Amino acid sequence: MSTRTPSPTSTGRSSAQLAAIIVAVVFLLVGILGFIPGVTTDYSQMGFAGHGSMAMLFGVFMVSTLHNIVHLLFGVVGLACARTSRAARMYLLIGGVVYLVLWLYGLLIDHGSDANFVPFNNADNWLHLGLGIGMTALGLLTGHEGRTAPTPTATQ
Repeated sequence: MSTRTPSPTSTGRSSAQLAAIIVAVVFLLVGILGFIPGVTTDYSQMGFAGHGSMAMLFGVFMVSTLHNIVHLLFGVVGLACARTSRAARMYLLIGGVVYLVLWLYGLLIDHGSDANFVPFNNADNWLHLGLGIGMTALGLLTGHEGRTAPTPTATQ
């Protein structure tokens, strides 16, 4: 009977850790890009928070200073969690659930109301759905590494 052994990558990190690093770096890049005029259209109309911020990342996704800061923090947390396989997996799973909740929230609120404090638009909503599904899937698919099957005991 064979046992499963951990299968770290050539970097010594698990797949969950690598996935968390990649996701975190993307969040950091998006957070930084949200503060760059040109990449963010109508940059001069960016507010701190709320639906009145008219800045659009890549001309598509509604952003504000708060929205960009949240992306940066999500990236920093992801890099911190990527230090261990278990924490990386939790980051992906919990982050995925957070983004699914944000997707639902964005669908349910009036985008022109004060409830849209981050702010969101339809493009953000569908991106949040994709992130929620993707991060949750990564957390589930990378979660079985490092678990070994019990070794049979020898009977005498």
